[in-house]
Amino acid sequence: MPHDPLTLAYGRGFIPLTLPNGARATVIRKAALPKLADQRAAILDAFVHPIGAPPLAELARGKSSACILICDITRPVPNGLLLQPLVRDLLAAGVPASGITVLVATGLHRPNLALELEELVGDPWVLETVRVENHYARDDAAHVDLGPTPHGTPVKLDRRFVEAEVKIATGLVEPHFMAGWSGGRKVIAPGVAHKDTITTFHSARFMGDPLADNCVLAGNPLHREQMAIASKLGRTFSLNVVIDEDRRLSFVNFGELQESHLASVEYARRYCLVPVRRRFHTVVTSAAGYPLDRTYYQTVKGMVSPLDILEPGGTLVVVSECSEGLGSAEYVDAQRRLLQLGMDGFQRDIDGKRFASVDEWQTQMQLKPMRKGTVQLHSGRLAEGDRGLTGVTSVASVEEAVLASVRASGDLHVGVIPEGPYLVPVYQP
Repeated sequence: MPHDPLTLAYGRGFIPLTLPNGARATVIRKAALPKLADQRAAILDAFVHPIGAPPLAELARGKSSACILICDITRPVPNGLLLQPLVRDLLAAGVPASGITVLVATGLHRPNLALELEELVGDPWVLETVRVENHYARDDAAHVDLGPTPHGTPVKLDRRFVEAEVKIATGLVEPHFMAGWSGGRKVIAPGVAHKDTITTFHSARFMGDPLADNCVLAGNPLHREQMAIASKLGRTFSLNVVIDEDRRLSFVNFGELQESHLASVEYARRYCLVPVRRRFHTVVTSAAGYPLDRTYYQTVKGMVSPLDILEPGGTLVVVSECSEGLGSAEYVDAQRRLLQLGMDGFQRDIDGKRFASVDEWQTQMQLKPMRKGTVQLHSGRLAEGDRGLTGVTSVASVEEAVLASVRASGDLHVGVIPEGPYLVPVYQP
């Protein structure tokens, strides 16, 4: 990735930013993460020296089935590096190829098929050797009901994962604006959970909790429910990675689901939380580029992450390609309701629901930046009819939007976040 300080991640490339004369950019990015000298060796070592678990060869010995969860296409997980060594170790331990399933943890997202599935897996050998299938959250028969959590969330999980003798979730550990951090237990729920499970712990009563926030695990109700759900599965393991701004592997570990995930979080936290000495009336950020900025739905993450450094009433300019449009039909419906009812009316409409409507939680999260200031979107691919459903202001020129904001506020300082929601700026005067 080019490290031009005024280049923003956008689609598969970058978009340049030229600030007005006299404006002063504060470029906010992570400290450079160390790169692993030998990525394959680091992965293999993680299997031999796991956290809180026996080595992979030992835990898989004598087992007849294994299910490996992978994130869907919205996450840049280096599956091309991870899956072949993982599958080969399972085979070497005696698990038959016919008993191994790689399951795409789609949650309520659409399935990843054909060429997209090939891109996601990143390794033809894996596709030829074991089953690679998608999770379908609306397929009642494909799930096992494990009973509710103590807080009443119904726990229904994909049968292929529940019944596998070896259960492994793989994932990228990064800040997540609802669950605190991605990866680990999140790949299980919502990853391979039934619609009823997902729409319960994504309902307004969970999502509206102030601790359902970026980089927060303690007291986070989503994290609490995810851990309660995972605990019903028995021994479950996790292969966790952290990547740098160039999407290269910086960290990998393997082990017991919770312990290994928390170790990954502690590593990522050192880099992903970035202290910033001031707040800004103008902040320019991205939606992290491809694959995250394929939809406006995912773009909301880029709007929420920088809120701690945005002055109340300030302007937040987000660049996102949105090559696939707004998102699901259900999300489009939620956006329509936001426009019809207004922010307060929409909030009243979702309060008290036991089951959230699919994807309306993302609209709920959009209320946060809308209440803090003015949100503006630059997208070269979003259709004209869809722009009106975003609920924010579309701008043809990022530079003109920044100029107008600087002039209106009289503040020449501009916060620039090239990588978007893959880091969280924290105001520390």
